[in-house]
Amino acid sequence: MALQKGDFILIDYTAKVKETNEVFDTTVEETAKKERLQKEGEIYEPKLIVVGEGWLLKPLDDGLLEMEVSKPATVEIPPEKAFGPRDPEKVKQVHIKKLAEKGINPAIGMRIEFGGKNAIIRSVGAGRALLDFNPPLAGKTLVYDVTVNKKLETDEEKIGALIHRRIPVVEEGKFKYAITEKTLTVDMPEDTYYLEGVQIAKRGIAMDFQKFFPDLEETKFIDTFKAPPKPAAVETKPPEETKPAETNEAPPPAAEEKPAEPAQPAESTQPAETTES
Repeated sequence: MALQKGDFILIDYTAKVKETNEVFDTTVEETAKKERLQKEGEIYEPKLIVVGEGWLLKPLDDGLLEMEVSKPATVEIPPEKAFGPRDPEKVKQVHIKKLAEKGINPAIGMRIEFGGKNAIIRSVGAGRALLDFNPPLAGKTLVYDVTVNKKLETDEEKIGALIHRRIPVVEEGKFKYAITEKTLTVDMPEDTYYLEGVQIAKRGIAMDFQKFFPDLEETKFIDTFKAPPKPAAVETKPPEETKPAETNEAPPPAAEEKPAEPAQPAESTQPAETTES
C-alpha cells in the first residue's frame, strides 16, 4: 500500500549527480566508504522522515507518496526543482591578497566562506582567485535511489524515533519514557548528560512532540545522577583461642613429694647470764 502524508517512515537513500554519476550523499555506510564520503563522527543509518513535512527536497518528499515499504524506487529531480540553474553573476574574481588577509591560502576546489557567503574556488592565477558562489549542485540533475525500510505504527516507535533524530549519537533503546495523562516524561541516559548542544536538542524534541502529539501539554526530561556503589562491608570475626595440639603421649609423672624437715629451734639473741661469786 502506498504511503500517505503524516506517515512516519525510516528510509535509506543514495543520491548522485546524473550527468557524472558522482555520489554526493548517502545513508548507507558501505556506500559512503566506497565513494570516500565517510566523515568522522557522521552516523550512517536509516533516516526518519515524516511524509509531507518538508524534511527532504520537495520532489523527493512528493515521490514518497508513490512508494511502498521494502520496494526500491528512483526519483529524478531536474535542476530547476533541485538547487536551481547556475547563475554566472555569482562567479567573481577576488584578489589573493584579500583572501590572505582572512588567513585563506587558496587552492582549486577549496570551499571557503567569504563576505558572509559560501563559495568554491574554481581557479587561481595572476594574483586572483575565481570564486563560485553558486550552490555546489546548482544546474545539476539529481537522482535518488530510495528504499522505505519500515513504517512506524505505534506511538512508542514514533516517540523513540523523534528522540533519536535529535540525539543520534546515543542508542535509542537507552531512553526511557512514559505518558501520564497529558505529560510525556523522558528519562535521559547518562550518555547524554555532557553532550554538546543537548539542551537545544531537548527543546527540539519537545517541539516535535507538541507538533505530532497535540494532546500532550508538557514534556519533562529527567536527569538522574546516582551515587557510585559503596564497597561491601567485610565482616570481621574475633580471633579464635588456640588450643594445644592433642597428642597420644602420656602426661609426665608427678614430682615426688619430700617429707617435711623438722623445724630447728630458733637461736636466742639475748646474752647469756653470768653468776658472780
